[in-house]
Amino acid sequence: MRVRILWPYVLILICANSIAFADQLEWIRASDNGTHFVKSQSGSRFVVWGVNYDHDSAGRLLDEYWHQQWDTVVEDFHEIKELGANCVRIHLQFGKFMNGANAPNKLACDRLAKLVKLAEQTELYLDVTGLACYHKQNVPDWYNKLAEPERWKAQAAFWQAVANSCKDSPAIFCYDLMNEPILPGDEPATDWLAGEFGGKYFVQRLTLDLNGRTRETVAQQWVETMTTAIRQHDKRHMITVGTIPWVFVFGGGRPLFHSENVGKQLDFVSVHFYPKKGEIDKAIQALKAYDIGKPLVVEETFPLACSEDELVGFIKESASITDGWISFYWGTPAEVLQTKPNSTIGDAITASWLKRFKELGASDELTVSKSD
Repeated sequence: MRVRILWPYVLILICANSIAFADQLEWIRASDNGTHFVKSQSGSRFVVWGVNYDHDSAGRLLDEYWHQQWDTVVEDFHEIKELGANCVRIHLQFGKFMNGANAPNKLACDRLAKLVKLAEQTELYLDVTGLACYHKQNVPDWYNKLAEPERWKAQAAFWQAVANSCKDSPAIFCYDLMNEPILPGDEPATDWLAGEFGGKYFVQRLTLDLNGRTRETVAQQWVETMTTAIRQHDKRHMITVGTIPWVFVFGGGRPLFHSENVGKQLDFVSVHFYPKKGEIDKAIQALKAYDIGKPLVVEETFPLACSEDELVGFIKESASITDGWISFYWGTPAEVLQTKPNSTIGDAITASWLKRFKELGASDELTVSKSD
């Protein structure tokens, strides 16, 4: 069982100083030449070192427990800070934020605003990833029945609500429009979601039917629709799309969402890399295809298919072209994972990686100057 600190007393002290914390936190933006991140006031380079806080150890997504167990969220943010991270990627479910196609859930928006304040207080930046449909049971039937134009309008309404809740905070690092969007092939698809992994559906289609359009055309129109919705409320924070690196998966090709036309309204490149054992050089070579003159973030990575040492090697070797890496934290500290009854191999791998993550973040090995 986790030992909990008396957080209500800590929160009194934190809230008393929340304005000071917000003042200390600098806004993050792309550099004037657009190649890396800088802090707006000091102008110093900012390198992302963060975690995906997508679900807890029981598999629950953040917006499934943040109302009833807010103290858990507070504790987890402090544990993430203790790990040496400076950024937390959160994943917001469409079904938890929208009561109807144009009806945002006020309670969810209020809780998001409270989370933004917590980020300010703990001096952690937020990568706000939206439109998640990871748990099918939380996807409204009415949403699945919408045709493409109406679905996009509902998605735009989601982003308007989220941006309105986040627009004034320096703690927002970016908005990630959708996790790993894909497009159908020549034949129409029948399901908006694709590919179950661990009981979740992380991949989502933008349309079920290209209907004679090119993939580039659909992707560009969708990105423009979502970014326009955000910019109605928030003209300052950066926007990206977290993508599957098909160049790595297929061993060639060119990026789609971060191509010149599709990505022209995106402020930086986000890709998800899980290097394979013995193929670190191949992963580095594929990553270079996404070094297109914008800041580049490896938004997901973990020793899932390679050893811990290989992943560390991948991170260090990519430092000359990369502006950040985001791994994972599922709400349980390394020391608890190592000592809990009936711990699994997965627990051991995660615990070991969390310790390595902390050590690597505290070193100076991620500060290699990226070429401007």
